[in-house]
Amino acid sequence: MISGVRADAFLERPSMGAELTARKAVMRDIPAILALINGYAAQGIMLPRTEFEMSEAIRDFTVVERAGEFLGCGALHFYSPTVGEIRSLAAREKAHGAGRRLVEALLAEARIYELDAVFAFTYVVEFFMKTGFHVVERGVLPLKAWKDCLRCPKFHACDETAMLRILRPEHWCEGSQTQSWLTEADSYIQLPTPRQA
Repeated sequence: MISGVRADAFLERPSMGAELTARKAVMRDIPAILALINGYAAQGIMLPRTEFEMSEAIRDFTVVERAGEFLGCGALHFYSPTVGEIRSLAAREKAHGAGRRLVEALLAEARIYELDAVFAFTYVVEFFMKTGFHVVERGVLPLKAWKDCLRCPKFHACDETAMLRILRPEHWCEGSQTQSWLTEADSYIQLPTPRQA
């Protein structure tokens, strides 16, 4: 779930002083990451995380800082040898440019691992479009991506948008890639879709 980033998190203001830097998260970052994510979770826009979950997943996380001050976090989670998800993307309010810097760092990491594509679920579609993602039907995503959705209170009325960024078009064919995610058992599972008003 990627909802703790506002559309203006893409903009970096030149008068901000020190540069934004991204680095891989370490164990000492867990309290700041939890405070940020769980603050947004209390507002109903992200899933809450526990210290145990963060300890297990810390290798997935990247943080962004300015002059040593923690401004945001995001994670790259792998679902197959070719596809990953950008998740838990959150930036402090007024941390202009932090979201963009995080996505850039996570996409660079995805390229290092030679992923063909990265997807995200989000409320801030315009932000992700600025970083090269496009809206996709959620049914084209790997079924494994829905495991976190099962514990979400909005599971049966999901209002997030699925987005995809193709990183290696020469290895990607949406139709055939989608088929490689599906197994015989997957074809019998009904994925939740947003309710139309």
